[in-house]
Amino acid sequence: MVHRRKFKFFSHRNMAHPPGSGKPHHTKNGFQNLYPHEKPSFLDFLKWRWRRRSKIILPGQDYNFTPAHNNTAFLQSNHKLNTLTWIGHATVLLQLEGKNILTDPHFSTYASPLRLAGLQRVVPPGLSFEELPKIDMVVISHDHYDSLDTQTIEKLYDLEQGKETTFFVPLGLKRWFKRRGISRVVELDWWESHGQEKFKITAVPAQHWSKRSLFFKNKTLWAGWVVQTKDFNFFFAGDTGYSPIFREIGRKLGPFDLSAIPIGAYEPRWFMRHHHVSPEEALRIHLDVASKKSVAIHWGTFVLTDEPLDEPPQRLKTALKKKQMPDDGFLVIKHGETIIL
Repeated sequence: MVHRRKFKFFSHRNMAHPPGSGKPHHTKNGFQNLYPHEKPSFLDFLKWRWRRRSKIILPGQDYNFTPAHNNTAFLQSNHKLNTLTWIGHATVLLQLEGKNILTDPHFSTYASPLRLAGLQRVVPPGLSFEELPKIDMVVISHDHYDSLDTQTIEKLYDLEQGKETTFFVPLGLKRWFKRRGISRVVELDWWESHGQEKFKITAVPAQHWSKRSLFFKNKTLWAGWVVQTKDFNFFFAGDTGYSPIFREIGRKLGPFDLSAIPIGAYEPRWFMRHHHVSPEEALRIHLDVASKKSVAIHWGTFVLTDEPLDEPPQRLKTALKKKQMPDDGFLVIKHGETIIL
């Protein structure tokens, strides 16, 4: 145990928990969610795709999201103010205590195994890759292509600064990075923490799944992340469905000064509800973890599901109104917009 700034830091960098190690989310063949539910089958997937044929799903070019004009010179030189910039989808740049932290960095045009096919971005990154400041830490929620982007990770590492970037990943993903020659990787199980300078980084449960290729489902873990300093507490929910686990996260690690919570990719509910929250459920997470302020992520960037891309903010606003809560408690910001914390 090493004591730093009120925190008890215990590094699990070299720990390995074999599947079936007695933890409820470990199985003989990989991992599972803590709250069992009826999992959508492959037939359910086919049914969703078939029904989708009769629906009008607006293509990306039919939307007109206006990115914010950000001050890249400020972001590149800032070492004093705490800020958050939404780059798009689940990617945010958090500047905290003079360090730059990226969540699920994705700067590519497509979210797929192929660089010129698959899901195409609707809005360019609100901050281009070249405009990024030196990145100190990266947290990865899971291995899906819209969260773990090969091209972005390799570009981060190819930069001279990338050799000094620490990547935090859920169990099982360290080997993916090592195959690319990236060694500064901290692999954590749920509720494990790692101390880095004045930061405490903790992996927390989420309700989701993992699959990078056809025959390897749930072989690696999925997670949300908590980033703590002496004076600030940040929660990144990652990609998740709703479950009671968020109340436990709030009890154990909250309250939070700021959270980044997904609000999109939720229709049709009969198929998506297990793994993607609706805006109303996102608000429940905000309340469960006792967050003073939250920012909406995971919307308006890729056409993943059936709802219109511009619907999630409208539904979140309605949900806030029903709860008689102010809009600035759960913010919807533009791609590229920076808020001072």
